[in-house]
Amino acid sequence: MNIGEIFNQNGRLTGSIATRTIDLPRIGLRKVVSENDKAPVYEILALNIARRWVQIGALWEAVSKRGEVFLAGNIDDPSLPEPRPIALFPADHGGYMVAWRRDTMRSDFGGSMGASRTNYDDRGSRDQGGFGDSTVGAGGERSGTDAPFEEEDPF
Repeated sequence: MNIGEIFNQNGRLTGSIATRTIDLPRIGLRKVVSENDKAPVYEILALNIARRWVQIGALWEAVSKRGEVFLAGNIDDPSLPEPRPIALFPADHGGYMVAWRRDTMRSDFGGSMGASRTNYDDRGSRDQGGFGDSTVGAGGERSGTDAPFEEEDPF
């Protein structure tokens, strides 16, 4: 889902990002100068209410399965419940289109560029067991209930 756009204006990459809950009307990308291969390519800056530029994220160069180069990173701020993963794709006007990425089930198994995902149960408690506790005992018997196991497939 596209949530913003970055334009190259007089050699500066500036634009905006907006969603239902986030409104960043002035953001900028500042090139990172580093000899470290793991350093980000850009820092993401936002103009705060005091009209100061503050860092809210970083972007690294990534390559799609089809060989297309794009930027990927996160927007983060103490006011957000968790970092928001984003990707920037080159646009015809010399800037970037900003897309938001939602974690998928693949991230539970190490996908989505290392992003982690916290699972919560119906009561809002953190689910520590992934798929929950097993209903099978050590000897293969059904545990956790006195009801006999039904041979018929319930699905």
